[in-house]
Amino acid sequence: MTGDGPVALDWLHEAAAATLAAGLHREPVVRREGQELLNLASNDYLGLSTHPAVVAGAHLTLDRWGAGATASRLVAGTTAEHVDFEREIADFLGFPAALMFSSGYLGNVGAITALVGRGDLIVSDTGTHASLIDGCRLSRARVVVVDRGDHEAVAAALAERTEDRALVVSDSIYSVDGAAAPVAELYAAARAHGAALLVDEAHGLGVRGPGGRGVIAEAGLSGAPDLVVTTVASKSLGAQGGIVLGPQVLRGHLVDRARPFIFDTGLAPAAVGGARAALGLLRTDPEMPNRLRRNVIHMAERCDIELPRRVDGTPEVSAVLSIVVGEPQPAVAAAAACREQGVLVGCFRPPSVPAGTSRLRLTMRADLTADDVDRAADVVLAALRRVGAR
Repeated sequence: MTGDGPVALDWLHEAAAATLAAGLHREPVVRREGQELLNLASNDYLGLSTHPAVVAGAHLTLDRWGAGATASRLVAGTTAEHVDFEREIADFLGFPAALMFSSGYLGNVGAITALVGRGDLIVSDTGTHASLIDGCRLSRARVVVVDRGDHEAVAAALAERTEDRALVVSDSIYSVDGAAAPVAELYAAARAHGAALLVDEAHGLGVRGPGGRGVIAEAGLSGAPDLVVTTVASKSLGAQGGIVLGPQVLRGHLVDRARPFIFDTGLAPAAVGGARAALGLLRTDPEMPNRLRRNVIHMAERCDIELPRRVDGTPEVSAVLSIVVGEPQPAVAAAAACREQGVLVGCFRPPSVPAGTSRLRLTMRADLTADDVDRAADVVLAALRRVGAR
């Protein structure tokens, strides 16, 4: 039905103009075959997405099971590949059980909403990923937000609660600047007040801990009671998919209650096959995370980027380096200047970061050479000088 009156979606034109004027309009970055770009914007921290063994693992599974899972995991979307990968990733990370979701986003939403609801409490912090924030909102639990990494504030919120059940939620590595959360202190606070802790290791797997097992393993908490860990196959493992790890009873509960698991089509088997091959490579070459961290330190030194610091003052090394520019427009211009010179970098603007802290976000990889890092550093520094940020 049409008429001469106002159109219901006309407001979108005004919103689009305002977004563009603020320097906040976004377009997907399209990578094209044969395009030579040194990629410092992806989350492929170990450089495994194009590794021949990972591609071969995906091809083998594609040939065996077809292009898609064809149904939800509970109907016909679970293959032997899914189950084998769940067993292998749980063993690698030191947990009794794992459950795979179609994405890390869905894994976080599914885990949180299955564990808490109306009448419960969530204590989260200001650094958590959007998927954790959305999981908190969708749970309908009461949410208390504390400053990033403030475990004393977490303990205070838990001590003052009136709810019987409570869940503490945090990332292990904050995705914007690569700082690490005090997971041991958060776990102690949660346990002391009868709460569970959920930690997202998306940026920790393959980067930190013994053999790339993450910050939780680094803290000696693998398989600890009242601990839920989420992670992804879409970063260091170069594939796709979200994983939730914990006790066997948690896995069963998620199968029964996690809506993103129950109602979403299962992850494509080829993605699982690729992730499984990547996990095998990480097992056999535990030095990969060390090569990654060396490249991070090299880039930080070249670009004079101050690394986050631990409590004892030593540098905190993850795969992420953050260069704050300030306003969105110069950050966008600097990223564009980098791309003109063949280097792809991330550009984070509100709402991904607070106003006034728009930045270039550089992600390093284990497969980069020292020459690659030097070339990228030269391009980034030139781009920053071009926009007056250095």
